[in-house]
Amino acid sequence: MQDVREPVLKPVPLEDLRPTQITVGMREVEEKRRRWREKGKKGAQFLGTHMIPVVLGPKGRSYILDHHHLALALHREGVEHILTSVVADLSGLEKDAFWYVLAHKNWMHVYDAKGQLKTHRDIPKSVDGLVDDPFRSLAGELRRVGGYAKDTTLYSEFLWADFLRRNVKRKLLEDSFEQALEQALDFAKSRQAEYLPGWCGPQSDSG
Repeated sequence: MQDVREPVLKPVPLEDLRPTQITVGMREVEEKRRRWREKGKKGAQFLGTHMIPVVLGPKGRSYILDHHHLALALHREGVEHILTSVVADLSGLEKDAFWYVLAHKNWMHVYDAKGQLKTHRDIPKSVDGLVDDPFRSLAGELRRVGGYAKDTTLYSEFLWADFLRRNVKRKLLEDSFEQALEQALDFAKSRQAEYLPGWCGPQSDSG
């Protein structure tokens, strides 16, 4: 295994990128699509400064470690290539060993839209195969409105999505995103959430 920290300057076709998770929040994907369209001529500059971190796997394929939402948004907007930053080169590993290393390093998230644990075989082969988890969208919006702080923990927003899935009714989320967000904010400040990365709740019961 070879660790690499230098970006791959040659653009990689977006359709060739392999996900390392099953779901995204489609509401967030649509927001990123909207922001991309607003950039207009500045889009090229944006692409030059936003690289997708990847790990190289069997047959030299690039597996996304972060920014799945951005990759899918750009793909749906017709962008064909993106720059990548290679975090590690695992292309010399056999397939089973490769997935074992990804699991060991927490470089994949194999939970479906219901929060149920799956296997790497359930991960789609391309970003266009990612499916919607509305609680992932709720977790993303919760962070943006200050419900919790941005954290470097991998898949931190999925941990919050799992927490919200167990506390906010799916029907409420589907009927009124704003009401679900208000409820999510209350739960985010509670002691129930203090184990989560980026928790910004009360430091003491009297505080």
